[in-house]
Amino acid sequence: MTIPISRRALVAGGAALALGAGLLRSARADNGVTDGLIRIGQSAVFSGPAKDFGIDYRAGIKLYFDRVNKAGGIHGRKLELVSYDDAYDPAKTAANTAKLIDEDKVFALAGFVATGNLAAAMPLAEKAGVPMFAPLVGTSSFRARVNRLLFHVRAGYDLELRKIISHLSTLSLSSIAVVYQDSAFGKSNLATCEQLAADYKVQVVKALPLAITAEDARQVVASLAEAKPGAVLMIMAGRMVEVFMRDYRANGEAAPLYTLSVGITDAAGSAKRLEGKLAGLVTASIVPPPQALRVPIVADFQRDRAEFGEKIDGYTTLEGYIASRVMVEGLRRGGKALTRDSFIAGLESIGNARFGDFPVEYSAKNHNGSTFVDLEMYTRDGQLRR
Repeated sequence: MTIPISRRALVAGGAALALGAGLLRSARADNGVTDGLIRIGQSAVFSGPAKDFGIDYRAGIKLYFDRVNKAGGIHGRKLELVSYDDAYDPAKTAANTAKLIDEDKVFALAGFVATGNLAAAMPLAEKAGVPMFAPLVGTSSFRARVNRLLFHVRAGYDLELRKIISHLSTLSLSSIAVVYQDSAFGKSNLATCEQLAADYKVQVVKALPLAITAEDARQVVASLAEAKPGAVLMIMAGRMVEVFMRDYRANGEAAPLYTLSVGITDAAGSAKRLEGKLAGLVTASIVPPPQALRVPIVADFQRDRAEFGEKIDGYTTLEGYIASRVMVEGLRRGGKALTRDSFIAGLESIGNARFGDFPVEYSAKNHNGSTFVDLEMYTRDGQLRR
């Protein structure tokens, strides 16, 4: 039987529409978005001395993803987090980033950890036009100008350093020493610290590097003893802080110690290993205390931990949870026909907002997120007190 021309055209048109829809689904899948899924990629440190950062941050991000997925997702799409271990090695971060973009076809990148690792990933993200959201990095060089693809949530290390140094200035301490991580993170933030110290007329009498893998800090401690600073500021992350504090306390040094928010991740473990000598360490904090249930975002975090069985509890996990919540808002604002451009526009449309009373601000001219910084002091058992 011969098909009339009008019907033939109709069939051909239907085939074209079906083919077009298939191509559209394929193209959208290549961007990490399908009718039922949004795929997010992460490279972070999940092994080695700094593993707590990546493990805890991922736990917080995934926790809020679980909450959203249980409620039906975003415009009917579930969230998937694809994570790879880079062991704190920027070369592995670059390889992981390429795999996430080229093979896993992620929609966006999120939750990367450390300055050098972010520096290794950004050129790949920029080349592919993939947004990078909420790296656990506060280094000022990433914030000096707006990068359309890069959005921060945590306050910058410059704000943490300013908080610490201005506090020391009010205590009339005129000299400090700095012990810094021998890495891109340590060196770049040392320069920021020295500039801020000059602004507040606080002299940096010693600036001493410590290797990331250091097991002994006695030589650094001996140099500090000769300098006799009014306080010691540590620009280091994770177990390095413990190594330094162990040898510093053992030498009988009494100058007060200060650290950035990334200095201690496993507070209870650090307190036990240091046998109570964690007491008195002052840290910058960029999120509220995770037990401060009076803060709505913290109450939500603890509720979701209980509901979804998340055992990890701490500042970095709460930070990941907050970052995830902000990201989800950007995805919602990106609309049902989600694209990377609409996601970016969605984030920039947030303006000056509060997420469970946690302040965040975005616009086309500001991708820096939060400016929240407070100072807290550790007790013998690893608790924090304001």
